[in-house]
Amino acid sequence: MSTVNLPLILAVDDEASNLQLLRQILQDHYRLRFAKDGPRALELVREEAPDLILLDVMMPGMSGYEVCAALKADPRTAGIPVIFVTALTDTEDELEGFEAGAVDYITKPVSPPIVRARVRTHLSLVRMEELRATRLEIVQRLGLAAEYKDNETGLHVIRMSHFSRILGLAAGMTENEADDLLHAAPMHDVGKIGIPDRILQKPGPLDPDEWKIMQSHATIGAEIIGDHPGGMLALARNIALTHHEKWDGSGYPKGLKGEDIPLEGRITAIADVFDALTSVRPYKKAWTEEEALEFLVKQKGLHFDPALVELFIAQMPAIRAIRQRWAEDAQELKAA
Repeated sequence: MSTVNLPLILAVDDEASNLQLLRQILQDHYRLRFAKDGPRALELVREEAPDLILLDVMMPGMSGYEVCAALKADPRTAGIPVIFVTALTDTEDELEGFEAGAVDYITKPVSPPIVRARVRTHLSLVRMEELRATRLEIVQRLGLAAEYKDNETGLHVIRMSHFSRILGLAAGMTENEADDLLHAAPMHDVGKIGIPDRILQKPGPLDPDEWKIMQSHATIGAEIIGDHPGGMLALARNIALTHHEKWDGSGYPKGLKGEDIPLEGRITAIADVFDALTSVRPYKKAWTEEEALEFLVKQKGLHFDPALVELFIAQMPAIRAIRQRWAEDAQELKAA
């Protein structure tokens, strides 16, 4: 059986007998590399980043704590999980190991089942994080695809997503909930992928039939994202479906009113419109910040949730920082 796709584990210990024991425990399921001191371990990591490191603490010259600290100080290696394997058993020693950046602590003499279980657990956590990051990347790319089809720019989805997170926190969301909102918001217009270009890119006003087709992008977006029991994708579906609903019930696709509109839909409606107004488009100049805020205020209780408009206005220093960081054109910000 080929071992090329097996996870790579680096074992570091100044005692050859300890390395031999780890070899016997792990060799059937992993690729292994070995180092007998800290500098050699760091050299091997630079040659090929391992998926996990088993690291002794008490080594001559450079301790395991120092090796771990060096790994965590380098962005290229900071994400590699480190498990200390040591004879030190005091609580203070364990605490020092965790403070250095380790994810776990195994005491010597090692138990083969425990070593295998801990290694398997932490590699699974790494895999889960990789899958989460991949899913997030796919979500963001789909959001960008919709924006480019609509002659928008990728920076629009970045800005409005950050605006949404800021407003979500102000509205009482937890950090995790606001992060999910940040990651889901780029999907708000993904349904535009299903709208014909002749309508989406029409330079003049849409006729009633064309407008009906354009409005269908909300339900198309929900269908693209699909049904999910919870989590970020469920949030993205709600956003795609409800960010064009209006507080007074005059929006689409369902004519929801007031707090019947999910909070995430009400938040992204404000974030999306504000960024669209203050950005240059082929068919219009950018509005000034003052003009855009006046529009939000006039639309309180009509288009937008009145309380959320006030919260958004109160967050303007943070909103300006986002616009500054992801500005398409410095001219957009001169009037802000």
